[in-house]
Amino acid sequence: MMNNREIADLFERVSQMLSIRGDVVHRVLAYQKAAEAIRDLGRDVNQVYAEGGLTEIPGIGKTLADKIEEMLTTGKLEFYERLSQEIPPTLVDLLRVEGLGPKRVKQVYETLGVTTLDELTAVAQAGKLKDLPRMGAKSEQRLLAAIAALAKHGDDRTPIGEAWPVAQAILAELQTLPGVTKTAVAGSLRRMRETIGDIDLLVAADDAEPIMEHFCTMPQVERISGRGPTKSSVILLNGMQVDLRVLPAARWGTLLSYFTGSKNHNVRLRELALKQGLSLNEHAFTPVNGEGEILCDTEEAIYAQLGLPYIAPTLREDRGEIEAALAGKLPQIIQQAAIISDLHMHTTWSDGKMTILEMARAAQASGLQHIAITDHSVSLGIANGLSIERLWQQAEEIQAANAELGPDFRILHGTEMEIKADGTLDYPDDVLAQLDFVIASLHTSLSQPQEQVTDRLLNAIWNPHVDMIAHPTGRLLPDRAGANLDMDMVLESAAATGTILEINANPHRLDLRDSHVRRAVDLGIKLAINTDAHHIAHFELRHYGVATAQRGWATAESIINTWPLDKLLAYLRRNNQGKEMAAS
Repeated sequence: MMNNREIADLFERVSQMLSIRGDVVHRVLAYQKAAEAIRDLGRDVNQVYAEGGLTEIPGIGKTLADKIEEMLTTGKLEFYERLSQEIPPTLVDLLRVEGLGPKRVKQVYETLGVTTLDELTAVAQAGKLKDLPRMGAKSEQRLLAAIAALAKHGDDRTPIGEAWPVAQAILAELQTLPGVTKTAVAGSLRRMRETIGDIDLLVAADDAEPIMEHFCTMPQVERISGRGPTKSSVILLNGMQVDLRVLPAARWGTLLSYFTGSKNHNVRLRELALKQGLSLNEHAFTPVNGEGEILCDTEEAIYAQLGLPYIAPTLREDRGEIEAALAGKLPQIIQQAAIISDLHMHTTWSDGKMTILEMARAAQASGLQHIAITDHSVSLGIANGLSIERLWQQAEEIQAANAELGPDFRILHGTEMEIKADGTLDYPDDVLAQLDFVIASLHTSLSQPQEQVTDRLLNAIWNPHVDMIAHPTGRLLPDRAGANLDMDMVLESAAATGTILEINANPHRLDLRDSHVRRAVDLGIKLAINTDAHHIAHFELRHYGVATAQRGWATAESIINTWPLDKLLAYLRRNNQGKEMAAS
């Protein structure tokens, strides 16, 4: 009997194999959407099939329902078996290599007989790729570098954007159970690391047994990997492991602190406790040479006992937060409530799903005071980028939308302008000078050598009309490492020019990453937290960007999205004038 994960994985593999074969796009996408639907189902697909409800699953019509039925009843898919005779399934692994698309995968298979990553590495190292049409020695070296990057960055960790919604849904269900007084995520997920291993959940309740029973029998559970009186571990239908711990509310603070981590942060806390003659674990403080316990029902009580101010979970990585707290220099990190603008979003003018007015109204309803519409520029044809003529047509629609929304909300007219492969910018300076907000970003040729791709970005940073660099490395979690930038040079140039750097809140980007945010903060660089929204639902992703900023110790003052409009516009004017003077 096949489960959700196995069916979703098989559908996804079929989709990728069809793309390599060169099938029409809608057929490729049909299998991809089916994979996503089954993976996100939240119920055992076997049960849905038994109830006759397969065609009620979004994206599953009769043809795909028949294929699901075949897999559930026979354990295999004949279509996949036939397709495998033509397209070896191992070719799908090659698609994980940056710069290797379906057409190129098909070419190396048909020309060189390559079917695996090891074989691809071998032929590249032997210099056999450079003679293929439209390849050459440089492309061959870039592929070798991309293979090495995949080996370095690829792992079994789950992107936070996939883990967070799953954890919140389970907690919401557990919160409704009798006797439950508190719930929380813990571990690296609570610290908002960009990828996580297992999902750790905590519950406060006096009687753990009924909570454990409910947790282990949830419909999204595939199997139980461990069960005890206060801790259970399960594997979900989507393959994620979830660990649940239940303790009385009187011990909530120590439980939450201990299982939030990080390990190194906890070691530092225990060292401080030992200096007071106390040991510290998930249950309580205990005198080293005596009896009794000091219970802490809040984390604040733990830090107070140790003579420290409360340290937010996103800072608990032993990166100087203990020393800063002891010295009274812990930063007042940015909070989402301080955000009043979003300066990177897309509409139906390029590859967005909503109109300008729809995006603006949703932003206003969520409490924002101003936004920038930044549709793609002309060179990004795959995203329906705007020609100069369309850009000015869009300006008229923005003007009309501003008139309709009234004086308390402002739409800025901007662009997300492509930095082309040769380092030139997509629009001339006289066009950029007429826009309210100019973003420059890398989307293509990310595998160029470090010096070349860095120079491309620096060219944009030093342009007097570029206000912000979006998602600087262009990475996509978990598989695309992004451009191999000289980040020291990028950060130093941004500091010198006053160019804003973006923390892209989309959980598949989170770019700048937290370590670069920390360096940017130290250099005094102004940062922006933007959702890069292509739909109004994407505004809900903002908290991921805020968390990344927090992990980089960013304060509200360093985040331009907290500034009133007049302050923002004054900064942009002053900065552009400064760049022009430096260039002259």
